[in-house]
Amino acid sequence: MARRYDCSEASDRATGLREAASAVRRGELVVLPTDTVYGVGADAFSTEAVGGLLTAKGRGRNMPSPVLIGSPNTLHGLVTDFSEQAWELVDAFWPGALTLVARHQPSLQWDLGDTRGTVAVRMPLHPVAIELLTETGPMAVSSANLTGHPSPQDCDAAQRMLGDAVSVYLDGGPTPAAVPSSIVDVTGKVPVLLRAGAISAEELRTVVPDLEERN
Repeated sequence: MARRYDCSEASDRATGLREAASAVRRGELVVLPTDTVYGVGADAFSTEAVGGLLTAKGRGRNMPSPVLIGSPNTLHGLVTDFSEQAWELVDAFWPGALTLVARHQPSLQWDLGDTRGTVAVRMPLHPVAIELLTETGPMAVSSANLTGHPSPQDCDAAQRMLGDAVSVYLDGGPTPAAVPSSIVDVTGKVPVLLRAGAISAEELRTVVPDLEERN
């Protein structure tokens, strides 16, 4: 039976964060608010948990899960060949609605899907999400919807779609907007905008003027 916690109330928030962290360590799924939409998350280093996340969403391995982190410093253990331009994007837009696709450390023991040696990583600008990520470490997090359905802006919508496939729901109230994060590929010499989202190409070019856009 799924448990739900109201994060607008201090004691319920503290209990919910504690229960959510415990659920993640057990390999279970949790729903959490972010600065874009609600996400469903699992321990990024548990193959079984990530598989459960993809199954709950009805999503194939060809659509691997992004990873959320609680601090830019976490990147040092996750990615390799991270360019100066990539760090400039981190400095300018994290925490926030920018996802960076980078090459992950080959030594990492994880299976996020068919990533071809890359990881899509982001630090969200939401206090509940950051608190949870600080406690759990990197989490595989995807929008908390069934594939093909709208991404949820509130906990009710997420729970209607995912139900008891999720152990803990953290209700942080409505999210600011339904606009997803922008995605920039930083695996090459020139950053490439893969998806325009909450941060426009014009805003990104104030930091990386040579940004290209995928046709």
